[in-house]
Amino acid sequence: MSLEFEKMLDEFNISYTNRMLEQFDLYFDILIKWNKFMNLTGITEYHDVIVKHFIDSLSAVKIIDMTKVSSLIDVGTGAGFPGIPIKIVFPHIRVCLLDSLNKRVKFLNEVISNLDLDNISALHGRAEEIARKEEYREKYDLCVSRAVANLSSLSEYCLPFVKKDGWFISYKSSDIDKELLSSKHAINILGGRIEDVIKFKLPNTDIDRSLISINKVNVTNRKYPRKAGMPTKEPL
Repeated sequence: MSLEFEKMLDEFNISYTNRMLEQFDLYFDILIKWNKFMNLTGITEYHDVIVKHFIDSLSAVKIIDMTKVSSLIDVGTGAGFPGIPIKIVFPHIRVCLLDSLNKRVKFLNEVISNLDLDNISALHGRAEEIARKEEYREKYDLCVSRAVANLSSLSEYCLPFVKKDGWFISYKSSDIDKELLSSKHAINILGGRIEDVIKFKLPNTDIDRSLISINKVNVTNRKYPRKAGMPTKEPL
């Protein structure tokens, strides 16, 4: 792993070991290998993966103290971002990676196995259905998502997984002011409250990013999430 990556981790005040750096290298190798026969990412250059996937995933440390998080679900994880990078550097966290595509879940299991990660699982399913199951509903300290859905829809997918007094962190691009305004109503209905918004640039780039932290202040009404597709088609 490059010195540049280590410098960025230092900038974020993230402690790491040589073993963790090896795990990131291995993750990169598996990602590129599998990407040749299935569409996991359009970002394949080593430097770009480090910045736009690994560091971006870890940027949540800017808005939450990960040492105090014991359980996390990553909704719409795709190729494992942000869940796997967070798990690598905070191995104490119990992690669930949720994705609706079984092929991606197979890839995630390959990564978990090769990186020798424990207390982490990859789950195949739609958020609307999984969030209704007792073993997942309101069971996590933290839900994270880099999915591209509108924040109103995303909150309906994610907040039902979060314990009362827990957190949902949404990773977004910079232009989010209108989206924040239009999502407040939905977030309130779902038991959440926007606590903080941080805007920043990814290190050594002009790429603007935002992190939105939503505190779960009330239990989510049982009628949410609505049935498959509804949160996207008709945001609250």
